[in-house]
Amino acid sequence: MSSQKRPSSSSKFIAYQEFGSPTNPDALKRTVPDLPPQQQNIRVQATRSGRKGKTVTVITGFQHTPETLTKLLKQLKSQCGSGGTVKENTLEIQGDHRQQLVDILGSLGYKVKISGG
Repeated sequence: MSSQKRPSSSSKFIAYQEFGSPTNPDALKRTVPDLPPQQQNIRVQATRSGRKGKTVTVITGFQHTPETLTKLLKQLKSQCGSGGTVKENTLEIQGDHRQQLVDILGSLGYKVKISGG
């Protein structure tokens, strides 16, 4: 028989690992570039698809961290007087507030365009 020792089941033997180390969770996080507003191209669009007929204004094109998007959403919701949410780097404001949001975001320094009909 061979004299090699096999690792016990309680040891931390890793046979294969694809990304980073499990002891450093920061290594797996993706960095999101937090660009200044002047370098971002924002699209504002009103849509009803998949929302049971309710109109929602969708704002896309942001390159911010989730914390910055949450702060911006809070400001936009209070100025529009409606609810909203952040979904995958897009902001959704309840109701059709396209022109009002273009004016607000333009005053904050963003390059904004209305897209769609």
